[in-house]
Amino acid sequence: MIEAPDDPQDHTPRARCMECPHRLDRLEAGRCKPGDTCVRAMSGRQIERFFRENPDLAEDYRGDKFWERRAIAARYLSQKRLLELRNDPDEVVRRVLAYRLPVDDLVQLIDDPDREVRITVADRIALEHLELLAADKDYLVRQYVARRLPAGRLFRMMLDADREVRKTVAQRLPVESLMMMTRDGDAEVRREVAERIAPREVRVLLSDEDWRVRLAAVTRVPLEYLGDIPEDEDPDVAAMARQRREHEGHSL
Repeated sequence: MIEAPDDPQDHTPRARCMECPHRLDRLEAGRCKPGDTCVRAMSGRQIERFFRENPDLAEDYRGDKFWERRAIAARYLSQKRLLELRNDPDEVVRRVLAYRLPVDDLVQLIDDPDREVRITVADRIALEHLELLAADKDYLVRQYVARRLPAGRLFRMMLDADREVRKTVAQRLPVESLMMMTRDGDAEVRREVAERIAPREVRVLLSDEDWRVRLAAVTRVPLEYLGDIPEDEDPDVAAMARQRREHEGHSL
């Protein structure tokens, strides 16, 4: 039930204190306040203030019918009780779990239907379990995996279906292994390769079909490999090659 405010212009959500189980302890002790710090009001801000003031009551609301009340209560639950909410029907509640669960318990959320839950899991889970998410259906989850996996374990992700995931792989793969990505089907990925691969190996990209890749290659290739190639059809690539021949050639 909602308690009407004294001021008709005041639309702040309020619950009826007379129907609240906390009126005889928390209200009288000044640990809740109608329209400001209230667990019964349909207001996330008021509920948050209530649990901040009364964290010991969070456990009483972990099964509440209102999803926002459960989600906020979950922020204050002891970690040993958090796992009881792993099958909560609302993804917002489970997102709180993904942030708060001990790292060792996150394995239980790797198949969660909500992408935000799985993204948080990929960002926090122990490295020995991270590869369980390497084939996730969502590219952003896989990208988080590619950002965190040890570089030597990224090989399986070089052929990922998503360009952004492969770009992340190209940014982190051991330099000596980048030759395997010089034929990637996306120019953005090949440009990442051109910017990191060993200078003597980048010459294989001097004839790439994309001018941005060729520009990155021309910028980094040893000068000796620039001398025999014809002037590039792209003016920026051609200008960079001429500039390097003129300036670096004189210093040899």
